[in-house]
Amino acid sequence: MKNKPLLGPQTAAIHSGEPKRHGVNTGVGTDICRTSTFTFSSTEEMKRWAEGKSKAYIYTRYGNPTLSVVEEKIAALEGAEAAVVTASGMAAISSALLGVLKCGDELISTAQLYGGSYRLMRDLFPDMGIRVHHVETDLAGMEELVTPRTKCLYVETPTNPTLRLVDLQRAATFAKKHNLVSIIDNTFATPVLQNPIALGYDMVVHSATKALAGHSDLIAGVAVGSKRWMERVRHMVIYLGGSMDPEVTFLLNRGIKTLGLRVKRQCENAMAVAKFLEKHPKVAAVHYPGLTSHPDHSLAKRQMRGFGSMLAFDLKGGLSAARRFCDRVKLFLLAASLGGVESLVILPIYSSHYRMSNEELRRVGVTPGTVRVSIGLEDPEDLIADLKQALA
Repeated sequence: MKNKPLLGPQTAAIHSGEPKRHGVNTGVGTDICRTSTFTFSSTEEMKRWAEGKSKAYIYTRYGNPTLSVVEEKIAALEGAEAAVVTASGMAAISSALLGVLKCGDELISTAQLYGGSYRLMRDLFPDMGIRVHHVETDLAGMEELVTPRTKCLYVETPTNPTLRLVDLQRAATFAKKHNLVSIIDNTFATPVLQNPIALGYDMVVHSATKALAGHSDLIAGVAVGSKRWMERVRHMVIYLGGSMDPEVTFLLNRGIKTLGLRVKRQCENAMAVAKFLEKHPKVAAVHYPGLTSHPDHSLAKRQMRGFGSMLAFDLKGGLSAARRFCDRVKLFLLAASLGGVESLVILPIYSSHYRMSNEELRRVGVTPGTVRVSIGLEDPEDLIADLKQALA
């Protein structure tokens, strides 16, 4: 396989990981292996498995043929050796981090993170004896935070919800210099827009619920990286129980096959919406890396192949204006999550960034008037018309 040319991303999304599909009476669709357990041919085969000499399937929490198809597909999209799918994005994030960290270890992470990741580090890790140091997206001061106990660097780019960017190459170089395991949340960018493994990252994590699945109808996660690290993540999934269901895996696989087409259209729609919002008199600021006004626009052009489907904006009237806007949208749906075919709006202070202090919100750039927007596949003219009436 190593001698074969790499497939293009859309081709990989359709064909990678799939079994041979040529011949008479061969189904085009991916089979769902709906079973909890698998048989052995003999006790000798069981013994070989127990000794680590066999890769046979034994129990779906450990692995399943349907899961393997999607794992190979996502690994191909990210340009990695292997992947492990999980029951949710947080299962992937926690399994990756806990596969690296133990009591007494220290973690350096960007402060701007998905709220679930931030709360994991803030509320749970201290109880486990893991110390977390936060840096800004410009990574200033991270050299001073390294100690002999520092084991991992965790970043998210673009960030949730205000779309700040981390310099991927700088972060990867820093991690290698200090022998840190580097992990990146690539959910907002997707494998279509950036591939951190190629820059030297050890692991990539996704909430596959979002753009990978793309239809707001399942919960899933995935970790991607070297075979060595994915073996460690798989053990964490086995121990902690965050395994994916084969039915969900089938839906995720189906969604991935249109990933490239969806992301392309969503990027186009997001740019059109961002430009409209930037000119609106009631909007104080628009957070979208595709705009020249965005502080990380040059970095986005350098390290991404597009600017993504996510944006946020701050309303001049603060929380009351943001609530009024969200209550008035008709085509946009007022819902959490992102990356689906439907366009969504949400208030971060009531969703991803709830139960955060004013100081924590200030640090990540979230104001009471911040609205996060997930752009879908609708016609851009209709999206802008809805925004216009909701802002009137």
